[in-house]
Amino acid sequence: MSKQLKLGFMIGYWGAGPPTGVPELLALAEDLGYESAWTAEAYGSDALTPLAWWGAGTKRLQLGTSIAQISARTPTAMAMAAITMDHLTNGRFILGLGASGPQVVEGWYGQEYAKPLARTREYVEIIRKILKRDEPLVYDGEHYKLPVEGGTGYGKAVRSITHPLREDLPIYLASEGPKNVALTAEIADGWLSIYFSPKADDFYRAALNEGFSRPGARRSIDNFEVAATVPIIIHDNVEEAASFLRPVLALYIGGMGARDMNFHANVFGRMGYEGEAKKIQELYLEGKKDEAAAMVPLSLIEETALIGPKEKIRDDLEMWRESCVTQILLYGDENTLRTMAELCL
Repeated sequence: MSKQLKLGFMIGYWGAGPPTGVPELLALAEDLGYESAWTAEAYGSDALTPLAWWGAGTKRLQLGTSIAQISARTPTAMAMAAITMDHLTNGRFILGLGASGPQVVEGWYGQEYAKPLARTREYVEIIRKILKRDEPLVYDGEHYKLPVEGGTGYGKAVRSITHPLREDLPIYLASEGPKNVALTAEIADGWLSIYFSPKADDFYRAALNEGFSRPGARRSIDNFEVAATVPIIIHDNVEEAASFLRPVLALYIGGMGARDMNFHANVFGRMGYEGEAKKIQELYLEGKKDEAAAMVPLSLIEETALIGPKEKIRDDLEMWRESCVTQILLYGDENTLRTMAELCL
């Protein structure tokens, strides 16, 4: 028997300026029974400030970051923000983290992108030690050492002045490759997935189960959240609906990463679109963005998005219900929010 899907409203990160109408859409999502609302960051707006500002007008929605980039803040700064947000929201905050990619980490934050899985593990371990607050913070990792070695020599191990509201504040990780997904299942409380395909459900379940089976894993598939960002275009014409998503997909496949290191392109390669992804990337990096967008296959879009008339989306939702996804995170206007609530809730 297929499960009921929860819904989350994805605010995302800003473009040239802030989006309009967010407080009204958040109020609508809350009234319709949505589970959560999420902000993000890339290399412009940050994830925490808009979440606090707009989230102050909500009463029930869980409020999450999808994602806060680990290179943007030290683990202790991130823990401070999480503790603060959790108190301000009365226990409704979800800390969503991600490693981002080398272009942003090295180009924007000025840090090395070495060993993202190991850095993520240490980052989460430090945050959990801070949330536990049973002793002054000491950590001797490969990437993080607290107190720092060298310096003035006056560094002191301390514990958070503020008592965390929840020692078990949920931490979700954004991940794409099988090793990253396995790490997420091992150390996190949920997985933030982008461009998930229900047809690849067996592949992702195997990666998740690898993590769940490791010694000390926090959760199992039965109490683990899989929150997938799913593009949704409700439109009578499927091809026209797809045309709205092709430029975005071309950007992620072609431009959100280097030619020889693009994690998003790799996702589609594992889905069987390696040749198409390579051609899209080549065209995009040559500046032929329209041609790159035109190369995005309709089948690829229909595997990772919900597009077309309401009745088609109702039918297509069934394979999402049968997958490991527990919550769909969606962008949308009032009509999209209402229609998805009708179909899912």
